[in-house]
Amino acid sequence: MSSENDGAIIILSSPSGAGKTTLVKKLSSIENFEISISYTTRIPRLNEENGKDYYFINTKDFNELIRKNELLEYAEVFSNFYGSSKKKVIQNLKLGKNVVFDIDWQGTKQIKEKNLSYKLISIFILPPSKKTLVNRLSERENNDKKIINQRMKKFEIDVKHWIDYDFVVINDDLETCFNEVKDIITKVLNNKFFEFDNKKIQNHVDILLS
Repeated sequence: MSSENDGAIIILSSPSGAGKTTLVKKLSSIENFEISISYTTRIPRLNEENGKDYYFINTKDFNELIRKNELLEYAEVFSNFYGSSKKKVIQNLKLGKNVVFDIDWQGTKQIKEKNLSYKLISIFILPPSKKTLVNRLSERENNDKKIINQRMKKFEIDVKHWIDYDFVVINDDLETCFNEVKDIITKVLNNKFFEFDNKKIQNHVDILLS
């Protein structure tokens, strides 16, 4: 049973390369906001730290977490597993911290289906264009064509799930996008109304998929 002093669950999702991880890190700098650090079976990137960016574990240990029902959500993405610790998330929520998730639509769906008694805000981040997304992925993946093509194929699946989220923001400029995300969260946490232009988003998605 939650109380009015408990924190909220805040989910940011996006196609790979649209900027959700950067936005999540910026949100975590706000007082009383805590990132949910996921377990993953993938190999760390050069700039990633165990326990800060992810908890890097092997597949055997990940499967043990599933078996023990210790994950709030989990999903397989690009042949690697990602999952959130149920215990750590609930502990932070009970301490009054707003827990920010950097997860995809699969994990979001699982959390929503659990009907937890905590306030939940889900936000989907879209790139301004397919060209911009490819450029961002090229920079991040050192122009590895195989990885970029893999990401873009999944993009066409992921982007269609924008409709499952409470709010959608286009990340054309990072600071503008961050301020909009922050405004959404602030208003919802204070029980104020916030509405985005559903028709505009649908048109934008149609262009992205054309």
